[in-house]
Amino acid sequence: MKEKENSMSAIRWLGLAGLMCLMIVPLGCSTDRAADGSKRYVIATVVKVDGIAWFETMREGVEAFGKDTGHRVFVLGPAKADAAEQVQIIEGLIAQQVDAIRVVPFSVEAVEPVLKKARERGIVVISHEASSQQNADLIIEPFENAEYGRHLMDELARYMGEKGEYATFVGSLTSKSQNEWVDAAVAHQEEAYPGMVNVAAKIEDYDDQNLAYQKTKELITTYPNLTGILGSAMSTVPGAALAVEERGLQERIQVVGTSLVSVAGPYLKSGAAKLISFWDPADAGYAMNKLAVMQLEGKMVQEGADLGIDGYRELAGSPDKPNLFYGSAWMDVSKDNLAQFETK
Repeated sequence: MKEKENSMSAIRWLGLAGLMCLMIVPLGCSTDRAADGSKRYVIATVVKVDGIAWFETMREGVEAFGKDTGHRVFVLGPAKADAAEQVQIIEGLIAQQVDAIRVVPFSVEAVEPVLKKARERGIVVISHEASSQQNADLIIEPFENAEYGRHLMDELARYMGEKGEYATFVGSLTSKSQNEWVDAAVAHQEEAYPGMVNVAAKIEDYDDQNLAYQKTKELITTYPNLTGILGSAMSTVPGAALAVEERGLQERIQVVGTSLVSVAGPYLKSGAAKLISFWDPADAGYAMNKLAVMQLEGKMVQEGADLGIDGYRELAGSPDKPNLFYGSAWMDVSKDNLAQFETK
């Protein structure tokens, strides 16, 4: 793992042109054939931020897909959350004529033009965490976003005793799925939990755990009656929980949100975080690659499709968007069941 981290750090410093030479050219960008005569594709995954735990876990799923199928796969992403750099990376992939691009966009709007260009060049585009994406062949979400947002609010309300002041975080205001979760959560709170008040809405932490920590410290000072925090990006729960733990406020402030056990587990144990929900990024990475190959092979993806992956065994379709599909992939972890998920 250390060797991989050093390699990726070097790639970031080489710049986009050097990066493409290192990552793509050795693979070969034109479709070739495996020993059994089947087609073998080059599939790139572009993530929001390279090197953070969430997308390192997604990388594991991508690499597992490549190992299982023989397709040539790899993962790229900006060193920090940066929509412009994502666009540059995709431009480079278009120039290299990869067969498919899978993207988890930092900003859906920012990547629309470059994804349109990719599709015009015959490159298959699969999007994730981007239900409103217009320029994608297929969009796969781990679950229906509003349903997930309501679920997170139910859990926060339970820990808060259905009353008190709370704040919501998002990675950014351009992170489409996260904003949909929060919008649904707050709407649900206003209807179902009138004793709760959202005093600080959609604080951006840019998928940065330290920034979430700093923002939470500011919140605690600004809102002395704060009793809840709802996080969206993986970074929020551990960052917020650290701030809560340092102040000794584990009993008063309830921290709930999307994260991974690998970064939030210690805070679940200490009580500084109460519950995390997540879908397995490795499974999502595998599922997206499988959809890319299905699209490249001209196979129709329909409601009820079974991708053979936990959480994606019976896809639900969107009534409004024929290329948008949902899995049923979320899981909850608290102190009570943490031991079952220690590797996540």
